[in-house]
This record gives sequence, structure tokens and C-alpha cells, in this order.
Amino acid sequence: MSGNKVLKGVVLVGLGATSYGMLATFVKLAYKENYTTAEVIVAQFIIGIIGILLINLVQKKAKSDVVKATPKNIFHLMLAGTSLGLTSIFYYLCVKYINVSIAIVLLMQTVWMGVLLEWILDKKAPSGQKILSVIIVLVGTLLATKLYEADLNLDWRGLFWGILAAASFTTTMFTANKVGLGISSAQRSLYMLLGGAVVVLIFALLTQNTPFNFGIFTKWGIVVALFGTIIPPMLLNAGFPNTGIGLGSIVSSLELPVSVTMAFLILNEEVTLIQWSGIALIILAIVIMNINLKSAKSQ
Repeated sequence: MSGNKVLKGVVLVGLGATSYGMLATFVKLAYKENYTTAEVIVAQFIIGIIGILLINLVQKKAKSDVVKATPKNIFHLMLAGTSLGLTSIFYYLCVKYINVSIAIVLLMQTVWMGVLLEWILDKKAPSGQKILSVIIVLVGTLLATKLYEADLNLDWRGLFWGILAAASFTTTMFTANKVGLGISSAQRSLYMLLGGAVVVLIFALLTQNTPFNFGIFTKWGIVVALFGTIIPPMLLNAGFPNTGIGLGSIVSSLELPVSVTMAFLILNEEVTLIQWSGIALIILAIVIMNINLKSAKSQ
């Protein structure tokens, strides 16, 4: 039974990561139809909030013993959700200027940023295993983004927003694992989305200088909300308890090859063998970081 639970968890986490991996390609397709970043992201958050709200209502009717969030929970989750909104803004701006296959690699810098943040906030020095993982990630990033090429023509704006997206996503992951843990994942997702929506709406008001194209809601808004806001959190929250953080993190790294493959097949982005080797190194680093070498040696 335990084996079946783990397998179920792996499938759920894998599907959730796959959904996230498809997201940037859909955003890029929306850009090709002249939708703005503000339009895409506002549609995603509004439709996402409605979807998660409906899930909460269904859960409330199905279970009478659902623990309600306190005002303190709500405040903390909304505050944590601001980094979620910023992550979407920064990542979608990144995708606007550079290829999806490179943008997702920049987002994966959360691997070493998470180690650094843990070191600073928890005063927890990284182990040799984590340091090795960080070195492998940096080498993999160098290959996957082709930064070693002297004549590389890479828009600096894409690099800037990509690194900011990774930093913001690191903050999101760090706070999400510490805030409002006693309430349902659907409630946590809802209040974090509401916090993110505040940031997103401010961004839209400041940057949208043309009439808002409401066609985004029926065209790409639904797709982006499903694959970026509704489906992945549900699947990941359902799968991680069965896989554990270590195995779950390894499986969730599927987001990287899925995103690059989607960009290659649908957007016709060029992905070289050297880039694929860099991507493989990043996945290897995630595996190394999340396996228990001590228990492996003792067996």
C-alpha cells in the first residue's frame, strides 16, 4: 500500500510539474497575438482565483470539519502571495525578451538561491552535498544558456527579469512552507493568489497603456490559469505528502525538460546538444541535493 501511495504521489507531482512546464510556451503564444504581459497575467490571476474559490466551496460542502483560516493566517498568506505575483510578472517579462528554453533555466537558479537563503535566514551552513549541487547547477546553467559564447546575442532585459523571477520564486517557496500550514491547501492557494493579485493589478495599472483586450480571458487566459494557477498547486499539494520533499523535488524537476521540449516543438526554438547537456546537469544537481547519501551508504 505504501508503494502504491508513493507511485500515486510521483504521478501527481510529475503531472503538476509538467503543467508548469507548459506555461511559458502558452504565454509566448499569447505574446505572438499581441496580448500584453499585463493582460495575460491579470486574466490568469482572476480566472485562477475564481477556480480555486470554487474548489474551496466544494471542499467546504463535502467536509464539515475543514479548519478555517484565521485573520492572522489570511494576512500572512496574502503577504507571502505577493512574491507569487512578482514571480509571474518577472518570469513573463523574461519570456518576452528571451527564448523559453533559456528563461526556464534562469528560473531554476532557485536551486542555489534556496541554499543561500536558508544559510542567511536559518543560519544553517550548506553541506558539502549542497555545495556540490550548486556548482553543478552553475556549470549546467553556463551550458544551457550558452553564456560561454563570445558572440552571444542575449537580451540583457531577459536575463535581468529571469534572475529576479528566480529570486522571487525562491522567496515564495521558502514562505509557502512556513505559513498557514494548519489549513487546507485550497485555502492557502486562495489567499496567496489574492495577495499576488494585488501586486498584479498594480503592475497592470502602471504598465497597460493601451485599452485592455478582454479577449485574453476567453483565449489564453483560461489555458494559462489552468496550467499555471489551478492544476499544478492541486496536484503538487496532493502528491508531495506521498512522495516526501526529497523525491517530490526530484520529480518536480520534470518542469525543466518539459518546458524546453515544448519550446522546441511548438515555438521552434533551437536547442543544441550542449544546452541539453546543461539541462541534464541541472536535473542531476537537484537529484544530488535531495537524496540521502548517508542512508544510501549504510544500506
